[in-house]
Amino acid sequence: MSEPHHQHRSNTKLKQQNKPFKSKHLSKSSLRDKAKGKVERVYIKNQSARGFSNKTDRRNTAKLLQQKKREELFRKTKIFDGKNGAPKVVAVVPLCADVNADDAVAKMFASVDQVPANQGTVLMTTDRFKQKLQFVPLKRNYIDIMDAAKVADFLLFVMSAVEEVDKFGEMVLSGIQSQGVPSVAATVSNLDGTPAKKHSDIKKSLLSFTNHFFPEETKVHALDNATETVNVLRMMANQLPKSVNWRDTHPYMLAESVAFEENPSDPSVGTLKVTGYARGTHFQANRLVHLQNFGDFQLEKITSAPITHKAVHVSDGMDAEGTETVLDAPVPEEQDDLAAENEPDLLANEQTWPTEEELMEAEERVRNMDPAQKSEQSFNSAAPKKVIRRVPKGTSNYQAAWIVDSDHESDEDIEDEEDDEDERMDDDDLPSARNAEDSGEEYEDLEVENEEQDKEEEVYEDELDNEEEARQYAEYLAREKENRDDMEFPDEVEAPMDVPSSVRFARYRALESFRTSPWDPYENLPLDYGRIFQFENFRRTKHRVMNQANEDGVLPGTHVNLYIANVPRAVMDTYSAARPFIVFGLLQYEHKMGLVNFVVNRNAEYDGVIKAKDPLVLHCGFRRFVVRPIFSQNSRNGKGTNNVHKSERFLQHGRSTVVTVYAPIHFGNLPIVLTKDSEDVNSPNLVATGTLMDADPRRIVAKRIILTGHPFKVHKRSATIRFMFFNPDDVWYYKSVELRTKLGRTGHIKESLGTHGYFKAQWDQQISMQDTVMMCLYKRIYPKWGTTLWVNPDAGSSSTQATMAAEGMDMD
Repeated sequence: MSEPHHQHRSNTKLKQQNKPFKSKHLSKSSLRDKAKGKVERVYIKNQSARGFSNKTDRRNTAKLLQQKKREELFRKTKIFDGKNGAPKVVAVVPLCADVNADDAVAKMFASVDQVPANQGTVLMTTDRFKQKLQFVPLKRNYIDIMDAAKVADFLLFVMSAVEEVDKFGEMVLSGIQSQGVPSVAATVSNLDGTPAKKHSDIKKSLLSFTNHFFPEETKVHALDNATETVNVLRMMANQLPKSVNWRDTHPYMLAESVAFEENPSDPSVGTLKVTGYARGTHFQANRLVHLQNFGDFQLEKITSAPITHKAVHVSDGMDAEGTETVLDAPVPEEQDDLAAENEPDLLANEQTWPTEEELMEAEERVRNMDPAQKSEQSFNSAAPKKVIRRVPKGTSNYQAAWIVDSDHESDEDIEDEEDDEDERMDDDDLPSARNAEDSGEEYEDLEVENEEQDKEEEVYEDELDNEEEARQYAEYLAREKENRDDMEFPDEVEAPMDVPSSVRFARYRALESFRTSPWDPYENLPLDYGRIFQFENFRRTKHRVMNQANEDGVLPGTHVNLYIANVPRAVMDTYSAARPFIVFGLLQYEHKMGLVNFVVNRNAEYDGVIKAKDPLVLHCGFRRFVVRPIFSQNSRNGKGTNNVHKSERFLQHGRSTVVTVYAPIHFGNLPIVLTKDSEDVNSPNLVATGTLMDADPRRIVAKRIILTGHPFKVHKRSATIRFMFFNPDDVWYYKSVELRTKLGRTGHIKESLGTHGYFKAQWDQQISMQDTVMMCLYKRIYPKWGTTLWVNPDAGSSSTQATMAAEGMDMD
């Protein structure tokens, strides 16, 4: 009888169950830590996600968040509160040719039984709304509208009930959208000249048009109706203006009055006194300010200005009882200078000499590339044999090697010798062995190497003559040009027939991996890189500079006088009270030149060709420059380990592109607008819009070229390629570069065939005869130096003086 078989069963009843530790008493280690006074830190942040929060922690977190929002709301509203609060800036923008901004402002004043004190920028103070509104009526000038929209709290669009919004109005709306939109109010004028039964349809049509640009708008108000006009004023007085984030990080001021005091030693420059309300972040006397069309300047001091409830644009902004108090003065050691460029050190360039080991490696590499210089073991062939030739007396071994022996020459050799222009030689210049008996010269026997066998091996049996090969090559190029419109491979180039590719593309290199192959960002930099500034960590510097801008200086909402030093007299000559005069404050380092990158998207409505390094007008925040940018791809998955990005020859539609220029450094999420000047100064072409990316000169923009070839013969995984090169030296020079095809095959060059640039390549799979062989080479490119300040030709009667003053800056 067999013994019973024992079997373990998976039964929970047989498993041992231990009682969990639930002691209510502290352990010895806990008591020891408590006796030492140790306090464990409890993290409140993200406790709910980790499962450690309780009701009290969640309540405290919500209370802190609520308190933070209240403080932010109080900070935004306190500058408008009280009798001495700052007025809300309302920019009145006419979108139609038959409406006038001054008439719209007059109707606003008439609705509250007031009359504007003057034409141009005017202040409205009403006890009814307990708020001050500063109206800025604008002409149909594109640059003035864009500048006013940058500092306005409200945009009051005036449309017509008779005429439609023209092309200029649509261009203005697109430009405002691209640079940031504050609070908006839509109105309609000339409604009395239309039948009353059509008023509702006209408003609906204009509302539909407005919603195309500003979807949050729900009503179009009629300026001819006093009740609706009062509702517009009530809305602007009671509503908190929408904040524009990039604008709130920089100080700015809309001028109420401007005065100029000449410098006694130099009458062409002087001190400009600008009075107005400080807005944005803190004004600091140690920082520079920017004036449109003239550039950056230093501040002498910032003083308080008495508040008058009269119309703006008075002579000096002072009353009889007014006194000035210095609010901020520059510290000479901490004040920003006007030096925009760095002085390059010409002796800091690379002055290294290759070592002996590097020279030996280079010689060995060249020797391995050339089959005529390879060793006997490399080719597994015997050394060339010595032959005896009868030559004229005094002939050297080099000349004797070129003399063709009649016993060994053939018709094919003669034809090949005559067809190859690169290796053809005049037989009349050298003595021939065939007419040796006819001449009376003395002859001798020399021992030379027999290269006939090597020449026979170099001749490829399927090689065509030059005329036939040129004809086939022309047909091949014509066929390839038919497929260029698909934009699949825009970087294809043809290798030149008269210049070796190793010479023509000497500055290009091959990369095993475009994303991971090492590329030194400081290698062979141009001299212009010595003129720019670089940050060790741009993001950390940006946070530090923007935090310091909120610590010291004049608080926003303060009525101040800015004393700007060494301002050209042309600023006062071009000043007009009917146009907005704006002073923009710069943060630290924003005057320094750097390599700035922007991410832009091309405007779909512009169909012109935009090529790299074409002159464009860059609108970056408050400043404008004439730049010559280069374009590169915006990698969706981020940069690779080598920070290399492929360049683009043209700015294409339908995809984001990185624009790289030499320009002053910017901080913050600034909006970018690229325009191109047209014949009409008031109607520039909107090319692209985007945002600031960074100021990193280590970002490598690589231009790619693709050398293409055509399969001539295919046998399994081996193929003969032609039309990529036209001499064997180029084949051996690029032997180590990986080959690719349009259908995804990869391979490498195995050996050269003949003297016309044919070569044999080995592939991972068999390729098709209809496929195209490609070799990718890369070269780093740089933007073109020459960034200048853009000067508005319509800046005033003295625009020529403004241009001359801008050219005298250190920007160039």
